[in-house]
Amino acid sequence: MSEMRGSNTWREELASLVDDTGIRYAGEQIGVSSAYVVSGESRSRVVEPESLKDQVKGFAMAWGEIVVEFGRGCKDIVQQSLLSEDSYVGRKLQKPCAKVSGRLKYLNEFLPEDRHPAHSWSVIFFVFVLALAAIGLNTKDDSLVTPVKMVLIHPPSANRILLPDGRHMAYCEQGVPADRARFSLIAPHSFLSSRLAGIPGIKMSLLEEFGVRLVSYDLPGFGESDPHPNRNLNSSAFDMLHLANVVGISGKFWVLGHSSGSMHAWAALRYIPDRIAGAAMLAPMINPYAPGMTKEEIKRIWEKWVPRRRLLYFLAHRFPKFLSYFYRRSFLSGKHDQIDNRLFLSLGKKDEILIEEPKFEEFWHRDVEESIRQGTTKPFIEEAVLQVSDWGFRLADLQVHRKCKRKGVLSWLKSLYSEAECELAGFLGPIHIWQGMDDQAVPPSMTDYIGRILPGAIVHKLPNEGHFSYFFFCDECHRRIFSTLFGVSKGPIDRKVEMDQTPFNGDTEVVSTVAGSTTE
Repeated sequence: MSEMRGSNTWREELASLVDDTGIRYAGEQIGVSSAYVVSGESRSRVVEPESLKDQVKGFAMAWGEIVVEFGRGCKDIVQQSLLSEDSYVGRKLQKPCAKVSGRLKYLNEFLPEDRHPAHSWSVIFFVFVLALAAIGLNTKDDSLVTPVKMVLIHPPSANRILLPDGRHMAYCEQGVPADRARFSLIAPHSFLSSRLAGIPGIKMSLLEEFGVRLVSYDLPGFGESDPHPNRNLNSSAFDMLHLANVVGISGKFWVLGHSSGSMHAWAALRYIPDRIAGAAMLAPMINPYAPGMTKEEIKRIWEKWVPRRRLLYFLAHRFPKFLSYFYRRSFLSGKHDQIDNRLFLSLGKKDEILIEEPKFEEFWHRDVEESIRQGTTKPFIEEAVLQVSDWGFRLADLQVHRKCKRKGVLSWLKSLYSEAECELAGFLGPIHIWQGMDDQAVPPSMTDYIGRILPGAIVHKLPNEGHFSYFFFCDECHRRIFSTLFGVSKGPIDRKVEMDQTPFNGDTEVVSTVAGSTTE
């Protein structure tokens, strides 16, 4: 055994397994070392440890390869399972896609000939998305952006009266004094307005010329008027009556309603007709859900409104509590904005020109500030609900008709031969309506409906006029309205002459001439 160990060492046995390379190991035993021997030239090389940066780089490259392979696998699965001709999605989309591709195939003629259409259209789509993103960015210079005007709350300044139920009503007077007024005119304001509106831009000289005393007031909860716990159009009419009595209007007075303010004027004609001399309606609002309208009339009204305005009317009719969210984000946000944005409406050409004028902007901002003084949504929701709910009467009730007292068959027989027990019912005074034919807020179809229900109303159709252009800051328009209502101007009355609130007999011929035509 010892002989075998001495004759053949393990080095000799290892060398016998390979060819002779000519290299002889002479020296120390082989151990763990950081150097190795290279044939030809004996050089030593030190292996340096791997840095953290190299480790992170290698880790990222490995993960990148894994993600790429995973994406390829997902792509193959989608192509084989969803986009292949045999898949459910492929079978459903194959015909529509082929049809659309066939129709749009002619567009490939505009692409470069050396590029595949799929590659070209993908590049076009990518560029289109980038362009939209660039347009969406605000690249304007801050110096060119109009600063947002904040809402200011002004100190109280209104005259107020005490109503029988303990509420206070704020009002404003313009024109000649009470003891010299030939005609008294009361004007309830529209939605998002106040007593400051009255007749916007009316000149004092014109009121003096016709001897008119103009009284406007804040509706309950608006401006400086106290809210009403359960208001309706009946209470609105009697609020107007109490105001007339307190400010010294002893006889009859005229009412003027613009837009949604006209529903309070309609209520006055219905509930206190004995005190109303006549009515002037400008773009009068009616209930868009009125039961007497035909399907065609309803369609012509609703199609004129922008989608958001339709939504607000629907919410007011069905879910009024949701209106608070929209009001808080718009006119109760503490910031001013244009009237079309605040009232959610589109405007005609003349209206668009009007709202850009500085005098209109100044008036609009001040009127809104007064309207939202109390900072609550409740009065605005109440006003919106009143517009679309049951008014408690129909416009047809204002039509003049004979009303006979019939308590039995004998009384009925007598009424056939005698008119002693019959009397005229409805509103007996004149009703004048001015309607702009380019009005997008109150469509002309509303006035057409009123003309059908109230054939006695005198309708003045105004070509090319909008919702505001014939009422706001138009001196000539104001003069025409006063001339139509009051006849020839005669100035304030003498103190010794009893006030007359009805048209003069001498002016009957003028009014009859206007009544014969529905176009001014």
